[in-house]
Amino acid sequence: MLWPATLLGAAAGLALASIPGALLGGLLGQMLDRRMRLRSLEHLRQLLGLQRPQMDDEDLLFMLLGRLAKSDGRVLDSHIQMAAGEMQRLGLDELSRRRAMQAFARGKQADKELRGPLRALQARPERAEVVLRTCWRMAWADGRLSEAERLLIEQWARWLGFPRAALQAMAEEYRPQASVPDTPGGDYQAALRLLGVRADSEPRLIKQTYRRLLSRHHPDKLAGAGASAAQLRAATDKTRELHAAYELIRRRHGFR
Repeated sequence: MLWPATLLGAAAGLALASIPGALLGGLLGQMLDRRMRLRSLEHLRQLLGLQRPQMDDEDLLFMLLGRLAKSDGRVLDSHIQMAAGEMQRLGLDELSRRRAMQAFARGKQADKELRGPLRALQARPERAEVVLRTCWRMAWADGRLSEAERLLIEQWARWLGFPRAALQAMAEEYRPQASVPDTPGGDYQAALRLLGVRADSEPRLIKQTYRRLLSRHHPDKLAGAGASAAQLRAATDKTRELHAAYELIRRRHGFR
């Protein structure tokens, strides 16, 4: 392991007071390395705010989802629930969920910083496809596809080097065949039946049931198994129905 503070302390001490200074500087630096658990010079720069942490796949994905959610000016509950469902599907632990939420919030204002990471995904076309599929689901999370959302996804597809024809075919897969009723005017009893909960169920149980169903019917599980476009569309419609039902029940019960 590289001890950055140790090396920097020794170098500074050597410059100031020759060998004794190097020994003292190295000792103090080693104490700092151990206390802060520094791993590299890049890690030290990150802690000092001189360098952004390297963006991994999950950071990039949730930044994109955050940018889509904010593209029409306001993040809706359906956007937040979709992001939460994605965290559930990915099996993120508490620390990873917090990081994903931070990336989602950071992505609301992101634009230029997404270009480089997306272009880097050109070498991983399978991952690029997963990213775009998740973006289409976020775009349809509120039941409609806005012009701003469409333009963003098309721009990201260009940066990914994703063929336009393939993107259009993917867009059709996620377009709902029939409109799902808006949450406020939906049928409360039908929503309870869809989730398999009762009107007197505890909020914790409702949330757990919703997330379990969302994970079970997630389109990504079919996408990796060579499902047809019709099957993917049906799975997408099912997750949208679950979103709408959960939102209706959540509002009726008054929990978040």
